[in-house]
Amino acid sequence: MTQTHWTSRRARVVAVGAGVGILIPVLAAATPAAAATPTVSCTSAKAGLADKLKKDITAALATRKGTVAVGLYDRKTNTTCTLRATTAYDSASTVKVTVLATLLWDAKKHNRVLTARETTLTKAMITKSDNDATSTLWRQLGLTKIKGFLAAAGMTQTKPGANNYWGLTQETVTDEQKLLKLVTAKNTVLSDNSRAYILKLMNQVIAGQRWGTPYGAPAGATVHVKNGWLQRSTHGWRVHSLGTFNGGGRDYMMSVLTQDNSTMSYGITTIQGVAKAIHKDLA
Repeated sequence: MTQTHWTSRRARVVAVGAGVGILIPVLAAATPAAAATPTVSCTSAKAGLADKLKKDITAALATRKGTVAVGLYDRKTNTTCTLRATTAYDSASTVKVTVLATLLWDAKKHNRVLTARETTLTKAMITKSDNDATSTLWRQLGLTKIKGFLAAAGMTQTKPGANNYWGLTQETVTDEQKLLKLVTAKNTVLSDNSRAYILKLMNQVIAGQRWGTPYGAPAGATVHVKNGWLQRSTHGWRVHSLGTFNGGGRDYMMSVLTQDNSTMSYGITTIQGVAKAIHKDLA
């Protein structure tokens, strides 16, 4: 990861996504208001599952520092779990799934396929978390199209980063779960081909970036993942992981967003503790 260092009183280089240093104004950091400690909330059509998930997710977080948000949805048992569902986090590289979805949504509207250049850029953006490719696509799309997709997707809690600072997009697990639901089931926003392309790239993420929500996934499950990591002067490391899991009768997705982590690896360990508990309970 890029070494963080001060470049001025108002801005500094931070590590974003795949580790490329990007100049970001420190003043853009969001400081959530203090509130009572929220608790995990779960519902399920399967007897006993909601209580088990609530207990096990809570236990996985009991000894962990940091601020963690969790979203889970399992179509098979109509199970939902949330923790800090509406708390906003700097997206870091998890916004790259939204960028890809926006590009495909816009291409569908204009009845066109992706160009060879766009195909190269999107593959680098998702499978390797390439920041330059993301910046190119973000500028190509522009805020009007990005906001247009967010509106179509019902992602009303997501605020795109200003001045091309896509890594500072504000996102919640509520909206990330909406996005994963769109990607994993037929809908009018994304075409079947678009959904298949997003899932294909999320399944091809390089080995070094397949940590987080896939941890403890059952053998035979097809895994799709996109992670994000970003260090800033406030709230330490943000470390996030989005994952969807299907095959063998499985059909579930989870989003885990974290901040106030002392190191990137600490955040990864926190996410993997939650993921392991969820995979175990759903299996």
